[in-house]
Amino acid sequence: MIDHQTALIYTMVMVSAADRDMTDPELQTIGDIVKHLPVFADYESSQITKTAQDCATLLSDPDGLDKALAMIGEALPEKLRETAYALACDVAAADGRVTQEELRLLEWLRHGLDISRLDAAAIEHGA
Repeated sequence: MIDHQTALIYTMVMVSAADRDMTDPELQTIGDIVKHLPVFADYESSQITKTAQDCATLLSDPDGLDKALAMIGEALPEKLRETAYALACDVAAADGRVTQEELRLLEWLRHGLDISRLDAAAIEHGA
């Protein structure tokens, strides 16, 4: 079981890694979010690299994507699910282009986190 902060980081890392090209702007966005968003106020930012590596290791498993989403879903309370989707959208948009792989992962996250189409559209527009 992971905590809600780890689940949010996993969500961002998954989107960044979706196209197998974790760009500098995406990584910078993840770092900035962890440093500045109140939900990460008590998170030890020096752990972000280890958390990202743990996520990458999990994703390398044949069922890693399914396992990661299950872990994220278990760790996130209802009130943070839209936040997770918003962070995922911010990371996807960070480098100025959203690939087909990132779009598919965002759709998968939307379904897995039970985000309505209307709420997802508003979040995506904001990103």
